[in-house]
Amino acid sequence: MTNSAAQSNLNIASDKHVTGSPLNIGEGFTGIGFRHTQFEGAMDPIIMVDHYTMTVPTFGAHPHAGISAVSVLFEDTEGKFNNRDSLGNDFDIHAGDLYWLNAGSGAVHDEAPRLGAKIHGLQIFVNLPSRLKHESPSSLHVKREDMPTLVGEGYRVRLVLGQSNRAKTQASSVWPFTILDGFADERSSFEHQIPDDFNAWLYAVEGKIEYQLDDEWHVLDQGESVSIVPKDVSVLKVRGDNKKQSHFALLSGEIINESFVQQGPFAMSSQQEINEVVARYQAGELGQL
Repeated sequence: MTNSAAQSNLNIASDKHVTGSPLNIGEGFTGIGFRHTQFEGAMDPIIMVDHYTMTVPTFGAHPHAGISAVSVLFEDTEGKFNNRDSLGNDFDIHAGDLYWLNAGSGAVHDEAPRLGAKIHGLQIFVNLPSRLKHESPSSLHVKREDMPTLVGEGYRVRLVLGQSNRAKTQASSVWPFTILDGFADERSSFEHQIPDDFNAWLYAVEGKIEYQLDDEWHVLDQGESVSIVPKDVSVLKVRGDNKKQSHFALLSGEIINESFVQQGPFAMSSQQEINEVVARYQAGELGQL
């Protein structure tokens, strides 16, 4: 586990493109990862995002506290992803689904592909404000069929969670957050309004993505991402760079703007709180599967 501290700044503008770091864990987990420290505070409230493919059980039961651990499965996922946690959940999530575990004061969690499955998606750690870090854990499962699909000239975008273009999911998360999983070509007219108190994080999943800030178009190569703060733009436009549709993900959450200390799967307001939650976990007080 590693320790890190971060202080968000509402006035930061990040126009730096960040390429994900390679991930290879065990025999069946590969991908690329992004961490909040790479974005100088402009990723707030996101702590990390991993874009991964998993084919065999990899992590086993593990704890979380002070964050929400969010799984978004892309539509090309094959097979089932078994989800278990100390809240009593034990079920499979499928291609296109979302699972949001609000760990709060602490929970134990495990996700593993069923035999023969090939899971493709995003694993996201969303920070919680200090007032929610000590609340009881909760969970949210949103099925693909319950997610609106936004369709227009040159684009198709799944509204996985939150709201965009006058559409809104019935389900809502413990912290205001929008997740978009989209495909766009060079004709795309897709736009997303970023609320003034939200940051946004745009990622080129497959193919090149172009996005517009201040009437100027910028290019994200596959595997690159950028964080966008409200002072940059309120309306974000996204398109592909050719006739073939490119795949992108857009995450946007309400800014917390609080300092925090991260140690592996924990993010608390101070090192003392980290030490306390580690001791509680070691004593078995975060529950069990």
